[in-house]
Amino acid sequence: MKHRLAIIGTGRSVSNHLTAVRALADRVDLVAAVDVNTARLAAICEANGIPHQYGSATEMLKAERPELVVIVTPPATHKDLIIECMEAGAWVWCEKPLCGSLAELDELEEAERRTGRAVSTVFQWRFGSAGKHLKSLIAAGALGRPLIGICNTLWYRPQEYYADDWRGRWKTELGGPTMTLGVHLMDLLLWLMGDWREIRAMIDTIERDIEVEDMSMAMVRFENGAVGSIVNSVLSPRQESYLRLDFQKATVEVATLYRYSNQHWRFSQPPDVDDPAVSAHWNALKEDVTGGHEAQLREILDALERGERPPVSVDDSRRTLEFIASLYKSALTDRAVERGEITRDDPFYYAMNGSTEGLTAR
Repeated sequence: MKHRLAIIGTGRSVSNHLTAVRALADRVDLVAAVDVNTARLAAICEANGIPHQYGSATEMLKAERPELVVIVTPPATHKDLIIECMEAGAWVWCEKPLCGSLAELDELEEAERRTGRAVSTVFQWRFGSAGKHLKSLIAAGALGRPLIGICNTLWYRPQEYYADDWRGRWKTELGGPTMTLGVHLMDLLLWLMGDWREIRAMIDTIERDIEVEDMSMAMVRFENGAVGSIVNSVLSPRQESYLRLDFQKATVEVATLYRYSNQHWRFSQPPDVDDPAVSAHWNALKEDVTGGHEAQLREILDALERGERPPVSVDDSRRTLEFIASLYKSALTDRAVERGEITRDDPFYYAMNGSTEGLTAR
């Protein structure tokens, strides 16, 4: 029996989700789409054979009763839509950022408990075979202790990208490339390297005419003693997403843009060293699953069918959102921030820019 699935939001990011749904057409039935832009909605539904279209999520949820709802709307709308969908009995798969603050994450966590439903964040980079293989090698200590991490999201978004009235504003986009673009690769870094201890960061708006940052840089120390550098940018004409991890015995790196397969990864040993045992660990990677939306959707459906919490649900997403809040706090207060220091008496618990007038009233 197929799972009834609906999509809320048919803007530019929806194509990734539609491709994933088509690939898993034997397991899901895309029954409806929702958007306030009726012309765009009609075009998407016609092009993809979606039988029902609605101008409001409330109307769709009442009429269609989907098991899983995919939310692909502007960031500031996510929290209320997620809660409405869970209250209607649906699981949710929501685009990043999941919500605008740690306070909003608390609301989602409470809604999960109250409804018995769950929400998963779109962090598809965790689900590729190479990323999973590397995580297993790290856990086994096969490459030695992690030492250095480099995490660069160097993308290019011209001024025209911010023509949509919700983009480039703290209240509606919730942040700049740190919150909305670099979050994918930073989540992968944190997932692989484990808990962090301290972050020092800077943000600036040096080129685009927007309210939020157009770049950020950070230095992070992990609990395991490793250190890392992070750059997020919308100003980089030669675009690249680049993650490099240096271990005692090898370097592992991936260079791509929006998704990866095995071919995007590179494994290196130190100069003049060729340890066959270390090489064998990396070369044991045979499966080639792209780190993309299809892989994550497949695992969400698996969890749904087993009656288990989906991957990257609220408790797991909290680690990444806390890291981003701490990056912003460090940059905007010009000091180091330690993991766990942003608590309910801290303005950065309620908004990424530390404004108590921002996203959630205290």
